Amino acid sequence: MSLAEILATNLLSPVVLAFVLGAAATLVRSDLEFPEPLYQGLSIYLLLAIGLKGGTALAVTPLAEVVAPAAMTLLLGALTPLTAFAALRYLGRMDRVNAGALAAHFGSVSAVTFLAALAFAEATGVPAEGFMPALVALLEIPAIVIGILLAKAGGETGGARVRDSGPGGRGSVWGPLLHEVLTGRSIVLLVGGLIVGWAAGPVRMAQVDPFFVGIFPGLLTLFLLEMGLVAARRLRDIRAAGLQLLFFGIALPIVHGVLGVWGGTVAGLSVGGAGVFGTMVASASYIAAPAAIRVALPAAKPSLYLTTALGITFPFNLVLGIPLFFALAQLLGG
Repeated sequence: MSLAEILATNLLSPVVLAFVLGAAATLVRSDLEFPEPLYQGLSIYLLLAIGLKGGTALAVTPLAEVVAPAAMTLLLGALTPLTAFAALRYLGRMDRVNAGALAAHFGSVSAVTFLAALAFAEATGVPAEGFMPALVALLEIPAIVIGILLAKAGGETGGARVRDSGPGGRGSVWGPLLHEVLTGRSIVLLVGGLIVGWAAGPVRMAQVDPFFVGIFPGLLTLFLLEMGLVAARRLRDIRAAGLQLLFFGIALPIVHGVLGVWGGTVAGLSVGGAGVFGTMVASASYIAAPAAIRVALPAAKPSLYLTTALGITFPFNLVLGIPLFFALAQLLGG
């Protein structure tokens, strides 16, 4: 399949078109909006469904097939926040706290971008390995911790202070941080779903397939409509943040995506798996990372990290990044 065909397949997919519809609705000032309970319910459903699918696949996958991709996931989960921090800090001249906060987001993973990549892989007839959701859970945590460490390494946190451990004492923020990361919605649903799916196995999971598999594409499309609404609202923030943030919001995902596709290919993933893996590594978290950064680096500016992750990197990956990374995976895997 040529690059033009790959681009057309992605641009005409229901999830991308739904995203565009949501963005257009915001730009024309439509009164379309999602009730908060519906948004929360959809996000819970999607995250749990990812975990269940991954756990079910893990139950029938030999451990030897997962070891190399898992090791590559941890390696790139540690490397990408370092490259992002170096670029933002030394090329972009950003202060240490905000560079570390953004590095945590760029190194972590967007579950919705991952789902869009899975849907694209299915649409193009090159499905990814079933255990890919397990790699999402692995990629989520290391970058957040490393980004925060980088922000604090200079001894200054731009006004952020560690929390008091009690009367008259100052303690570390790491306790609340680890609690926030490990008990946050993304990790609980992903890891919990993996455990449930693995323990139940394919036969027992077949009982709930009509709900977690049959209607999954439709609910993902509905969720992308909401993401279009939210992303378009960030456009004014992009203007305020300047062209530098726009540049890094696109350039870093390209670099990381290329690393991800290469790493996935080296780790033995299929063409579809390498394309999905590249997209994972290229994505920026806007669920787990913001929650952790809010605890550990309160002085970091949400207008920078949320605008970049949701207003720049997410739309870029959804529209252009996914087909580009799949084209590269075809080239390397062919």
